[in-house]
Amino acid sequence: MITTRFAPSPTGKLHLGHAYAAKVAYDLANKEESRFVVRFEDIDYTRVRPEFYQDILDDLAWLGLSWNGEPWKQQERLKHYEKALEQLKEMGVVYPCYCTRREVEEELTHLAQAPQGPEGPLYPGTCRGLKNPPRDREPAWRLDSKKAASLIGSLSFQDQIHGNIKVVPGLLGDVILARKDIGTSYHLAVVVDDAAQKITHVTRGEDLLPSTHIHRILQKLLGLPEPQYLHHELVTDQSGERLAKRNEAQAIASLRKKGLSAEEVKKMAHPDFYTPPHQSSP
Repeated sequence: MITTRFAPSPTGKLHLGHAYAAKVAYDLANKEESRFVVRFEDIDYTRVRPEFYQDILDDLAWLGLSWNGEPWKQQERLKHYEKALEQLKEMGVVYPCYCTRREVEEELTHLAQAPQGPEGPLYPGTCRGLKNPPRDREPAWRLDSKKAASLIGSLSFQDQIHGNIKVVPGLLGDVILARKDIGTSYHLAVVVDDAAQKITHVTRGEDLLPSTHIHRILQKLLGLPEPQYLHHELVTDQSGERLAKRNEAQAIASLRKKGLSAEEVKKMAHPDFYTPPHQSSP
């Protein structure tokens, strides 16, 4: 049985890019005995707005996308992420980081060759092996990518568009797995929740393709199942920039108010929706 998910953040209204992402996941699961679930990625509570939970569900229903079961909220699952973090601590593959963002930026400016990732400079490992941690700060927790690499061995993942991809443990460096203010991060929460919801096929934008390297590492370390992946193209505006929630003109709610039909909105999002080839259940 195929199970997919759409996981928006209730920090704004859905736009055309969300419509496309939801439709890709829905179409893949729109087969007999398959499931399409909704999960709210709301761990960043400082940006969440209560009204957007229902607004998102209203937009999905208007687009004709029905989901199975009650939508999950990550804010209600913090204890599960804490448990996973404790497992990683016991394995010695995470370390506390006391750096502020400004301190990281300053350190990078002093390096002759700052480590680089797909989207710019990476954390330089300042707190890895720190002997005398400050007592007046709560730490974040970072993945020790070198230690993780030594434990996982050779690893890869299969993407229905991009093919077989070998995992590069250091691609994103020592990423944060638990922020000091919320006790988890996108990377850790999404891996734990995908396993808990028995997601067999993860569909999302190709901008998150680098993150999948971290997710496969965490799945291997935590003994979680490996889903199949589909990283689709992004919906962009006329200038080629990816859509953002601040662009009200592309919000589904705004287009609804203008009198457009659901089919018209879906065609605006993508004139030829990508329908993945039939895949047997893993």
